[in-house]
Amino acid sequence: MDDSTSQRLTGQTVELLQAMIRNECVNDGTAESGQEIRNAATLRAHLEGTGVAIDQWEPTPGRASIVSRIEGSDPDAPSLCLMGHTDVVPVNPAGWSNDPFAGEVIDGEVWGRGAIDMLNITSSMAVAFRHLADTGFQPTGDLIFFGVADEESGSAHGAQWFADNEPDAIRADFVLTESGGLHSSGDGKHGVGMVIGEKGVAWRRLRVRGTPGHGSRPFNADNALIKAAAVVQRIAEYSPTPAFHELWRQQVQSLSVDDELKALLMNPEEVDDALRAMPKRSASGHLWSCTHTTFSPNLVSSDRTMKTNVIPDQVDINVDIRTMPGEDADSVQAHLDAALGDLADEVEVEILMNDPASISRIDTPLWDSLQKAVTNHYPDATINAQMIVGFTDARIFRNMGSTAYGAALFTPDLDVASYGSMFHGNDERVSVEALGLTTQLWIDVARDLLG
Repeated sequence: MDDSTSQRLTGQTVELLQAMIRNECVNDGTAESGQEIRNAATLRAHLEGTGVAIDQWEPTPGRASIVSRIEGSDPDAPSLCLMGHTDVVPVNPAGWSNDPFAGEVIDGEVWGRGAIDMLNITSSMAVAFRHLADTGFQPTGDLIFFGVADEESGSAHGAQWFADNEPDAIRADFVLTESGGLHSSGDGKHGVGMVIGEKGVAWRRLRVRGTPGHGSRPFNADNALIKAAAVVQRIAEYSPTPAFHELWRQQVQSLSVDDELKALLMNPEEVDDALRAMPKRSASGHLWSCTHTTFSPNLVSSDRTMKTNVIPDQVDINVDIRTMPGEDADSVQAHLDAALGDLADEVEVEILMNDPASISRIDTPLWDSLQKAVTNHYPDATINAQMIVGFTDARIFRNMGSTAYGAALFTPDLDVASYGSMFHGNDERVSVEALGLTTQLWIDVARDLLG
């Protein structure tokens, strides 16, 4: 691709990303939030005029997703889906240096909620898909673009709804989505990480009951909030035994740290102390999550009307639990019992989500195409398999039988700690150069895999 075409496509990705950020499709977990219909309309407007059909579904009012397909010439050839979600998480503007929904370009970076998670990838996929359609690309197998709602709150109004109700609309042999493309230089080698698996998600609601009473008489009261506070404290202090998944050794070897620390990170007897001693809080937090089942009590609420002078009789605690490969619902309950001890009998546990860890093979044509596409820009780089600690819609495609990877291509100056801190955090931003690299990545992969 010549420089002028590359610059034009990068500019289109920047403009589309800015528009999607400004649409403010904030998903707070309620059915009426998100309103991804705004980003669906923006994506449709970008894709229209190619002669390729664009279909839209809206399973819940305002929660729209779109699917567009360039049909392949060979029904037996493998298909590829470029999947990007269109919703973003809530934001506290007070913590930002710039307006989180202005979508401004500042010093070569696009700022805004979703710039990293993952409107950057969704917009670059749409631009790549449009370019392939405009240039008359004739794939052997189907090439699908899927702009999907509700990834940020469990996918019930998005990918999971499609899997349950319209699976043929999105079914594909191979899927690319978030989030890979970070560089590493461990052992003197230049690596670029691509995500082939993710931890499980096991959200739980813990209900604690008490006895209502007057706030002026707290002595010997059965206060649900006080018990809930003890539950939260025990969960926060709980430290499960470390567990190393099959990709952990490779992940450690790719780290830019000395051999002594690498040895400690590979030792189950030493890894916890090594992580506690690490100076970078964000890096240690990520590595801890890579090696442990994690428990984060993030929300306290009640369906009772609470008042300052009324002792509460019911409090709910929502806990974000992320499981290691091989763990199931019984494993989660065993962890909770161990964490709560004698308080376990005081807690009612409701399952909100229970998706196990998932992983895809790498001995595939898609993995080979990703390697070639990265080499086009970084000839000395080898892609390596990574497992992430969050969940994505890739898990749903894996359950449908697809091979799914998280991919992208960033510049080498973006380190893992900085990248991770922007997910659901402050000052989210992505470089214009990375947007151009990622747009080209999708084009190169599609042409190599399906050409």
